This record gives sequence, structure tokens and C-alpha cells, in this order.
Amino acid sequence: MNTLMKLMAVGMLALPTPLMAQETVYLTVASSHPTVIPWVGMIKTHFMARTDEILAEAGDYKIEWNEAFGGQLYKANATLTSVEEGITDVGWVFSFLEAAKLPLSQASSYAPFSTSDPAVQLEVMEELFETNTAFRNEWESHNLKVVGFTGTDSYDLYTKAPLEQGFKSIDGMKLSAPGVLGNWLRGTGANAVDGALTTFYTDIQTGVSDGVLSLALGVLPSKIYEVAPYITRVDLGVAFSGAVAVNRDTWDGLPEEVQTAMVEAGKYYTASHGKDLLERHEFALNKMVEAGADQSPSVSITPMAQTDREAWVAAMPNIAKEWADSLEEKGVPAGDFMKAYLDGLRAKGETPVRDWDEDL
Repeated sequence: MNTLMKLMAVGMLALPTPLMAQETVYLTVASSHPTVIPWVGMIKTHFMARTDEILAEAGDYKIEWNEAFGGQLYKANATLTSVEEGITDVGWVFSFLEAAKLPLSQASSYAPFSTSDPAVQLEVMEELFETNTAFRNEWESHNLKVVGFTGTDSYDLYTKAPLEQGFKSIDGMKLSAPGVLGNWLRGTGANAVDGALTTFYTDIQTGVSDGVLSLALGVLPSKIYEVAPYITRVDLGVAFSGAVAVNRDTWDGLPEEVQTAMVEAGKYYTASHGKDLLERHEFALNKMVEAGADQSPSVSITPMAQTDREAWVAAMPNIAKEWADSLEEKGVPAGDFMKAYLDGLRAKGETPVRDWDEDL
């Protein structure tokens, strides 16, 4: 090689290597609820943001998100079908309203007083999704790839009058409760009034109900404490409420690097959401006391005695067995799933007040 050719070769080696163009992936993300709802807002601040972070580190892909939160594309009664049919690529599926299509996902609603720790419950549900074929299949059969899980904070009682005799006081009371959770009042002597956060305030104000079985994170923004200032901290427990899912056709078309980033971001979302629920529950209770300090009567919180909690749960029929038996008749392995769910809680140090699975 002559001197000129050598110089040209060295010069070419010194030139910067052309950068590969970053590919943009276009995805629509949607929900029936607005971002002020904690688990919806965290889809943006945790799931989407973490996915973007991971992809930015590699630099090969970026996502351009088309956001349609707050019911822009569909309402709460269509969360499953909207992700399933590709109306949105990514969305929150509200399993509470999908009992027929997602029967095993209702297990926690039939096992109250089992855990008041949403972080622990979500860990168990995440593990069951990996190990329980029936549970995983009931989601994946709807053309979904599940990437994150959602739950509730713990349920308590909010009433117009104080429960001076503890658990005995609710005998004969009319208590509003959301849908299936009215079952938590069976055997107590209380009468369940079906309702939702949008109706609770008026129902109590007009005498349709004497109080409500609800969540601090729902009661605070709805200001239900104004008409039901006596908070009895029962800690009936938390409930599994759904999942962040990706349309399977969309998922299969994503680059592997994007899929990996979304799986990691989903785990981060689930863990963060569980911790956030626990912290927000305490914050919301304290905030209600603060906000209702000057009203008459002022807002107060009274913990229910453990003996009363035990009396409550002992008075109930075994709703877990009723639920499991009805599904077993349809070929759904609900009994085994309920056992796996409760065993999962116990393995993490939780002690259900009642062993709902002892008769299964």
C-alpha cells in the first residue's frame, strides 16, 4: 500500500460512524377514568414514563403516545372490549365490571378481612398471573397482554351517626355499597343499598342510606365525609380491581426491545401503585379529619375493635364458598384459585381474619 492510500485509509477510520436512525413507535393509551384517579395517573407518570426512560437509554426506539384518558374513547363498561378490539393499544381494564369474562379476578371481593395491604395483594396477584394457568388464560383469551396490575385501598364505614356499640350498631342500618361488595354486609343485619361514588353523597343526604362502605381515596374527593362524618376504621380489606393491558395484535407487532421495556415498566408501575395506595389511604383519612374539623359534627375516626371485626366476619355466610361453588359448576377452577390466593397472602405474612378456604 503506497503512502497516499495509507493516509486515505487512516482518514476513513477517523470519520464518525453514521448513527442508526431512531425508530418511532406510535401507540394510543386510553382509560375510562381521568388521570386524577391515582392508578390512571400513574399509567402516565410511572408506566409510560418508565418505558420511555428505558428506551431512551438504548436509543433505538421511542414511543409517541396518543393519550385518550378520561373516557375520550370509551366508558367504564367497555374497558375490556376496547383493549381487546384495538380501539386503544394500551388501556386500563376495570375487572370489577367484568365478572362474567374475568371470573377468577373477582376472588378478593369474596374474601374480605384477608389483607389491608394493597402492595402485598398486588404482589400475590402478579405471582398468580405467572403461576396459575387458568387466571392467566382468562385475561389472555381476550386478546390481551397484561403488563401491570391495579387494586384498591382498604374499605371502611362512613356514617351519619356514631357506631356507639361498634359492630352491633350496624344491625338495621342502610349502608350504601358498590355492587358485589354489598355481600360484605350479609349476616350483619345491615341492609345493602347499591350505589357508587357518584350517588353516595346524595343517598346519605336524602336518607336513602345511613352511611357507606367505601374507600378513603373515593370518599375524600367526593366529600362524603360532609354528610357521613363518623369514620369507623374497620379495615375490611383491599380488592384487586384490574390491569393495564396491551392489545395482543399491537403487542405482537412491537419490537422486542419495546416489549422488554414495557414489561419492566409494568412491574415498576405495579409495585409503585401498591405502595402509593397504602400511603394515600392514610393521607386521605387524615385530610378528611382536617377538612371536616369546622363542620358540625366534625369528622372523627374511631377504630373498630378486633373482637368486633371478628364478630362481623363470623356473622357472614361463607361467600367465598358460594362464589367458588357457582363457578365450579361452570368448569371454572375457582376453589383452587381462592386457596392459591389466600395461601399467597399467608406466605407473605398476612393473617386473614377468617379462613375462607377451609370448606373449599
